[in-house]
Amino acid sequence: MTDVPNIVQDVVDIPTNEKLAVTAPSTHAPRILLLYGSLRKNSFSRAVVEESTRILEMLGAEVKVFDPRGLPFPDDADELHPKVQELRELVTWSEGQVWSSPERHGSITGIMKTQIDWIPLSIGAVRPTQGKTLAIMQVEGGSQSFNTVNQLRVLGRWMRMLTIPNQSSVAKAWSEFDENQRMKDSPFYDRIVDVLEELVKFTLLTRDRKDYLVSRYSERKSDFKSSQNVGKIQAKM
Repeated sequence: MTDVPNIVQDVVDIPTNEKLAVTAPSTHAPRILLLYGSLRKNSFSRAVVEESTRILEMLGAEVKVFDPRGLPFPDDADELHPKVQELRELVTWSEGQVWSSPERHGSITGIMKTQIDWIPLSIGAVRPTQGKTLAIMQVEGGSQSFNTVNQLRVLGRWMRMLTIPNQSSVAKAWSEFDENQRMKDSPFYDRIVDVLEELVKFTLLTRDRKDYLVSRYSERKSDFKSSQNVGKIQAKM
């Protein structure tokens, strides 16, 4: 046995294939929520989301898109605002998400950040994003950049999501869509298909295992010590 005296043996977990096995896997379609970061009439981040919706449905997913119009700034309203409630209900419903943002001044847009800021790390005893899968995409008007997807990846990690390795960055987005806002056949389109295929695969792989995958030693240790303290107090009564 390795000498690890600081580890509480009662709560440490040794991962095994058996613990990762699922005896009764979910049979419903993967539930995917899509968010976009622009309110422009001809929004390319929304056009990417709409194209992604069609692809995800073809891949067998159940898809919902949140419309950010009318969502207040954080701290400018409370969580009872109807748009905030709508967003949080969709986040709780989802098993995976797609975030699509334009790049503005080398960063994600305020619209995108506002949506993420309204998603709490916990709602009561429920952590609405922890362990759920995430695909990230960006569009830009000029040459290809990865500033926005890099920032979205940081935010996904902060929200304790399983951000998939693949990602999409569509350069000169104005040239990648036709007059009907449908995306043209191109390597950019193919990359989006790659990303969404990977998202569905990771969602199917992890959705019935997410509670085990995100179970943390530090949190189990804290709960264990709290229960011990409660037991000591009760023993003295």
